[in-house]
Amino acid sequence: MGYGISIRVCGDYALFTRPEMKVERVSYDVITPSAARGIIEAIYWKPAIRWMIDRIHVLNEIRYTNVRRNEVSERISTREAERRMRGAAEPFYLDTNDARQQRAAMVLKNVDYVIEAHFDLVHEKAGPDDTVEKHYNIILRRLRKGQHFHAPCLGTREFPAVVDLIETGNIPASPLKGTRDLGWMLYDLDFRDPANITPKFFKAQMVDGVIDLSDLLLRG
Repeated sequence: MGYGISIRVCGDYALFTRPEMKVERVSYDVITPSAARGIIEAIYWKPAIRWMIDRIHVLNEIRYTNVRRNEVSERISTREAERRMRGAAEPFYLDTNDARQQRAAMVLKNVDYVIEAHFDLVHEKAGPDDTVEKHYNIILRRLRKGQHFHAPCLGTREFPAVVDLIETGNIPASPLKGTRDLGWMLYDLDFRDPANITPKFFKAQMVDGVIDLSDLLLRG
């Protein structure tokens, strides 16, 4: 296991979309491991390291609210983009006024999490200068300075995340007590075959406000 970090992530709203909801957006009860990893990678990611989520601490009661969001009903065509790259001169754009549609979303509000994570070296992509100490010091420095590659968000870009490093090792105790079955939740996406990206799910259980993912890491 590589070096670990603990960060506190909070925000006014969050939307971790359930993939089974095809039209209206409905959030999972808590942040997904892949969304937690995305927040860390927004701050620091390199091909030579792989971030793994160990535990998620839920510090606030789980509360929902309904909002309406503007979305677009179309996507820019990859084929049309390739035609422009080959020299086609036609205008190439997506008119958001024509493609806009409003959709309802059930989102989380007033979220507050602690994410415990560690990174492993990807040896086939690591160079001679890539050491765990080097990358660990870089992530600590970036967290302390508030630096990021792109703004970390809570599921979607319109819901920004406030991220703070926990350096003392004292993780706040969750007020949530008892065991809660959160059902099947998205764990991550398997990108090993780019032509067939596969979602991976797990049976999420929260005990005293903590979702422990260490068993999933051991099983790969």
